[in-house]
Amino acid sequence: MLAEPGNAAADAWRERDLNVLWHPCTQMREHPHTLPLLPVASGRGPWLIGQDGHRYLDAISSWWTNIFGHAEPRIAAAIAEQARTLEHVILAGVSHPPAVELAERLLAIAPRQAGRAPLAKVFYADNGSAGVEVALKMAFHWFRNRGEDRRTKFVALENGYHGETLGALAVGDIPLYRRVYAPLLIESLFAPSPDAYECEPGQSPAERARQAAQALRELLERHAGQVCAMILEPRVQCAGGMRMHDPEYLRLAREICDEHGVFLIADEIAVGFGRTGTMFASEQAGVMPDLLCLSKGLTGGSLPLAAVLATQSIYDGFLDDSRERAFLHSHSYTGNPLACAAALASLSIFAEDDVIARNRATGARMAELAAPLGAHAHVAELRQAGMIVAFELTRGGDKRTPFDPAARIGLRAYRAALQRGVLLRPLGDVLYWMPPYCVDEDALQLLARTTREAIDHAIAEADA
Repeated sequence: MLAEPGNAAADAWRERDLNVLWHPCTQMREHPHTLPLLPVASGRGPWLIGQDGHRYLDAISSWWTNIFGHAEPRIAAAIAEQARTLEHVILAGVSHPPAVELAERLLAIAPRQAGRAPLAKVFYADNGSAGVEVALKMAFHWFRNRGEDRRTKFVALENGYHGETLGALAVGDIPLYRRVYAPLLIESLFAPSPDAYECEPGQSPAERARQAAQALRELLERHAGQVCAMILEPRVQCAGGMRMHDPEYLRLAREICDEHGVFLIADEIAVGFGRTGTMFASEQAGVMPDLLCLSKGLTGGSLPLAAVLATQSIYDGFLDDSRERAFLHSHSYTGNPLACAAALASLSIFAEDDVIARNRATGARMAELAAPLGAHAHVAELRQAGMIVAFELTRGGDKRTPFDPAARIGLRAYRAALQRGVLLRPLGDVLYWMPPYCVDEDALQLLARTTREAIDHAIAEADA
């Protein structure tokens, strides 16, 4: 059933909102007409309940954070219990149990690689972008402490995204976010993406990965001794359109970084914690990064928290009598006890509910429901990594005929889906599914049915 427009309670909230709020990642001029604002009153499991009384399937896990569903009782109870004990304390020179216990548990489940010393230390931050800033600064500062002052550059992937703060933005390559701030950004080096969507005719994703890895090797050779770290999103470039690559690239990137004495930073902020079929996407290539950035699903989507996991070698590189050689980066809410308690509860759910195995079964069902959409006349590619499914929409159903951006097919599909009770947030003309792990069969069928209807509606509306 279509959501009823003009609900008085929802309209009142929209008016109050637009009087005072400036929303993220939004051209505010598009509100209230072009881009409908959804006033949410509550959430339960994979559902959001609007002020209009209707339920909306949260098909994007609230910006990829809410992995176990809204109002998850075990996480809520952990937060409430911690709030009665200690809500916050400075972490500089102070310790508290949730921060220590969470660090222990993260290190115990972190990716490992034969022949490499495991990740050994955890540094907390407030959000994903802040975590990336931490990793970049650590990599640069470690070499500076060793007297290697020429290592000032970072390598990142074309079409990659790592956040909106200036350091994170500098290693991102999405013009929509980067272009305006370019004069403020440090200069980074960008290696070709191993994106399988860009395979040449007859080329396999693994061959594409090896081709991109060779280009990375050549880039590092040209800048020998100048690069301190490479940062990448393992397996899926999420904000770049849910573009996916073969794990072979991760394996080769690890090898090439080692050849050139360059740190490998894995940004698993979006793909970590079971989203791609393993606890961490890096596991699919059997590699361990030198620095691992985590956030989003870390707390089950309940509270902001980031963690950067580092090797003992990196940690040791800051030990000195000089404070200038220490890592003096800080946030007021670093290691917040409430957020750490939520993260501990989230990690416990993985064990209690056998989440990874259940996700694999859910991912297989998502593949079955998505398959007919892959044959749609306007879907150029259907791709999947675990519980991420993406549909690349084009005019002719192939890579050579993208829609005119002015047609705004993705926006039209978003509005059509919202009217049908599903919250999608397309990336340009890429629709994707990234639901909470608790999504059930009825919700998945609604998602598949609504996605087809939204695509058809968007194209018909654009052609009218």
